[in-house]
Amino acid sequence: MRDDAIREITEDKKRYLPLLLLADEQESMIDRYLDRGRMFVLEEDGVKAVCVVTDEGDGILEIKNLAVEPPLQGRGYGRRLIEYTAQQFGGAFSILQVGTGDSPLTVPFYEACGFARSHLVRNFFTDHYDRPIFEGGKQLTDMVYLRRELHSGACDGRR
Repeated sequence: MRDDAIREITEDKKRYLPLLLLADEQESMIDRYLDRGRMFVLEEDGVKAVCVVTDEGDGILEIKNLAVEPPLQGRGYGRRLIEYTAQQFGGAFSILQVGTGDSPLTVPFYEACGFARSHLVRNFFTDHYDRPIFEGGKQLTDMVYLRRELHSGACDGRR
């Protein structure tokens, strides 16, 4: 797998909306961060995955959206975008953070990528989304934040 398959998207980000909606099911929520975020796509014989990150201040870079085409999930594309992000921004930020539903599908993925639970925002999904969100057969209620320390230079290989 090559890093040159990852490129930043600076214009017409909405053309990736179908993929973005896999990770964030409500377009109005995506609209809150898409313009201010930096978007990266992984392309190898077509788009495989997308990632949007935002500067949250205090040295925190947040993954707002990470989505992989469904038939390609579990093949390392999401992890590759995380590692690319960590390498690209490790000198400018000290923490890589992600907020996600308390799901048996996503939390273990991020933990396997070196993230640890940080804090919880109670009722985030019920308060901010116009319909119930389900993942892995479970209704999402609380937002779980996970964090990973960033270091300048390449990742240490333990993740």
